[in-house]
Amino acid sequence: MDKENQTKVTEFYFSDFPQFEKGGLLFFILLLCVYMFIVVGNALIFLAVQLDVRLHNPMNSFIGIFSFLEICYTTVTIPKMLYNLVSKEKTISFLGCLLQMYFFHSFGVTESLVLTIMAIDRYVAICNPLRYAIIMTPKLCTQLSTGSFILGFLMLLPEIVWISTLPFCGPNHIHQLFCDLEPVLLLACTDTSMILVEDVIHAISILTCVSVITLSYLRIITVILRIPPGESRQKAFSTCTAHITIFLLFFGSVALMYLRFSATFQPLLEKIIALMFAVLAPFFNPIIYSLRNKDMKDAIKKMFCSQKMFSVSGS
Repeated sequence: MDKENQTKVTEFYFSDFPQFEKGGLLFFILLLCVYMFIVVGNALIFLAVQLDVRLHNPMNSFIGIFSFLEICYTTVTIPKMLYNLVSKEKTISFLGCLLQMYFFHSFGVTESLVLTIMAIDRYVAICNPLRYAIIMTPKLCTQLSTGSFILGFLMLLPEIVWISTLPFCGPNHIHQLFCDLEPVLLLACTDTSMILVEDVIHAISILTCVSVITLSYLRIITVILRIPPGESRQKAFSTCTAHITIFLLFFGSVALMYLRFSATFQPLLEKIIALMFAVLAPFFNPIIYSLRNKDMKDAIKKMFCSQKMFSVSGS
């Protein structure tokens, strides 16, 4: 196509959202309830970690950071999805789409790095408990957390900058629930063979995190099985079970989405997988970490009791 005959795309259209009067309202109410639970549940965990001194340790600090990331991660996509369910426009600007992709994947990469650090933290705590306090110092925890944010937000920057230089001349229909790399690249009016390079980069980063986490927990389980049956063994299993569950939820859905290369799924299955890692995994995070962590449950109850006492004394 000649350049003079090209029409530059300034916005994208989400064509697969149901109309408000054809089921959109039901999906809107359901998704809104899920989003409110994600924000409130993860905010409670984050605040509990900050306010309760019993939770001031590396493991719970990383859980608090992960909960904060879950709020940010879902806020990048779900509010726009809610808007699309009740709006007739269902569009997003080109810049808005780039920003959504950048922040969604940056927060996602940061989460994967934090999950990796959490696995290493549990490995040191259970496999080398006598040196745990020496190794996992507050300074190192701060450096690891900061490094996760920096690496997470730098890793996607070159790719987003490259996408911003591509010509988009139509069509502009995105067949996904939010702006994602492959659905957007398929709309570019140029050679998009770089998609394969993008897939390889994603695969390497995902598999690296998965390998570190898997090896850590295999070693942890081996050590736990050597512990005589009792309360300490049960507590170690309980803590690791929560981490492993979150790991499987997060990386399982991510692997289905980004480790398939040229394989394609049915459109409905594509959207279900997208909802799994964009909505369902963050939804289960506060449930798993609050139910499997006695100290966390006590801290959250303490916050509510303190708020109730404050309200009674104020009245």
